[in-house]
Amino acid sequence: MKRLGYRYQRTLARPVELMGIGFLTGASIHIRFRPAPPSTGVVFLRTDLQPPGQLPACIDHVIGTDRRTTLGSGLVRVALVEHVLAALHGLRIDNCYIELNAPEPPGLDGSAQQFVNALLEAGIVLQSARRPIFGVTAPVITSQNGATLSLHPHPDNELKISYLLDYGLNSPIARQICTEVISPETFACRVAGCRTFLLESEANELRRQGLGSRTTAADLLVFGRHGPIDNSLRYADEPARHKILDLVGDLSLFGYDLRGTVVAYRSGHPLNAELVQVLSRQVNGMTVSCSQAA
Repeated sequence: MKRLGYRYQRTLARPVELMGIGFLTGASIHIRFRPAPPSTGVVFLRTDLQPPGQLPACIDHVIGTDRRTTLGSGLVRVALVEHVLAALHGLRIDNCYIELNAPEPPGLDGSAQQFVNALLEAGIVLQSARRPIFGVTAPVITSQNGATLSLHPHPDNELKISYLLDYGLNSPIARQICTEVISPETFACRVAGCRTFLLESEANELRRQGLGSRTTAADLLVFGRHGPIDNSLRYADEPARHKILDLVGDLSLFGYDLRGTVVAYRSGHPLNAELVQVLSRQVNGMTVSCSQAA
């Protein structure tokens, strides 16, 4: 990897909060975003615990990637963090406290749009500290179970993500590909509103496990044999766009700005986390080399 430059860090101008139902627990959840000092990063605060628990959002705290990204340290856990993290990272908000009275953020409509709207309403301000921007000098490729995720150098030092979604010939979700250059503007307008999705069989299995007790098919995208149940698509390629949203959220766990071309084929949270782990090891190796040279 190489350091491409820096930008000034950003945080919120004032606190902002939302209420909603948790997709997993069915609980009524209050979430509050607060400004944080420079170089704090994103930190979850579980206000329902005694004493309240802090959980920095970083790759070292990933404890689960099965259908969602879960963070944990000791007794403090927060599941399904990717949509909240995508909203912050997509808008380039680097330092923020996230207060939660539950082990998950509210699900809202299954996208990041309401989080983005609230954050933009609060306003974003520059801070004095700088945030490094990294890119790769050669492709980094991860793969497992027929899925691949790779990061390549980008000639214009942008972050471009291409996602190819393919559930097979007999799936009610059509094969689709989407490519977006990620900036605060494009994320807010073209990615943030794309909702999480699952097959009807998957939804039934989650209910059998006792999850999603207060969530209906109208609250997110549940695909039956003939398409979305009790709902309609916002984009023809909304599932692929949501996969890009998830990637933006998971890539935030890298802790720095990233530039390059991300190419994803059938990948999900496990590969997203693996890629971030590989990149983090490379950056840590750069730091060690610089220290030894000094």
